[in-house]
Amino acid sequence: MKNHVFTFALLVTLLTGFAASAQKLVKKDGRYKIAVVDLMILKRQKLSAFQLSKELGADGVEVDMGGLGDRETFDNKLADDTIRALFQDKAKEFNLQIASLAMTGFYAQSFPERPTAVKAVGDCINTMKKMNVKVGFLPLGIKGDLTKFPELRPAVVSRLKEVGKMAEKAGVVIGVETALSATDELQLLKDIGSPAIQIYFNFSNAIQNGRDLYKEMEILGSHICQIHCTNKDSVWLQNDKAINMTQVKQVLDKIGYRGWLVIERSRDATDPRNVKRNFSANVAYMKSIFQ
Repeated sequence: MKNHVFTFALLVTLLTGFAASAQKLVKKDGRYKIAVVDLMILKRQKLSAFQLSKELGADGVEVDMGGLGDRETFDNKLADDTIRALFQDKAKEFNLQIASLAMTGFYAQSFPERPTAVKAVGDCINTMKKMNVKVGFLPLGIKGDLTKFPELRPAVVSRLKEVGKMAEKAGVVIGVETALSATDELQLLKDIGSPAIQIYFNFSNAIQNGRDLYKEMEILGSHICQIHCTNKDSVWLQNDKAINMTQVKQVLDKIGYRGWLVIERSRDATDPRNVKRNFSANVAYMKSIFQ
């Protein structure tokens, strides 16, 4: 009887040790990390975004480059060495990472038509290099929807070829968001011909255009550099019937995706400005699935 008790105790000890080792391995591996968008938590390019992101439970922050408006380039405080250092120090203080730099100023602009578009993206690339941030988010803007403005495709391709050369030289990746299907995005990337231009995938684009979210991700595969893992504002991710997050994880595991899942929207439409309530709920849910 004593031998059986000893054997059972030893088995429990071994299993507990294996479980602890596995947990350490997963934690060390960190295949998936969850970030929030500073603009959407109402902290656009503000130091206080880091403390708030920590309170929300996130692993990192997507930091915005600032507005564009009629300026030649972004209203970018991070161009200042002192301010840039403050941002990096604040990230370390709260044990957070800067997941990416976002050029959301282009949402209200037209990348294929704006005269200083390439220069503005170049300024973002320079900031990325100085901050050791590897991914930049570039929406193509109000006339960058090539399904509605196919005549602007040559300008998009030409300009992204220029951007690609700069990004390759800097050792970074620019992730573009388009309204195209995954198959058409692959063709766009082929036409651009630069490994430094990839797709910043947004769940909402696939869902709102009636495409199969899971198949789109499979088609793009390794061409996805980062993901905005939210839908339009209506309900939290855990209540969104348009997204099966367990299936999303299965697809991302299959295609070998590693990196950031960045929470942009999916706010409760009845309480959209309650940052802590909306984003902490979405962060907690994403971590329950991916971590």
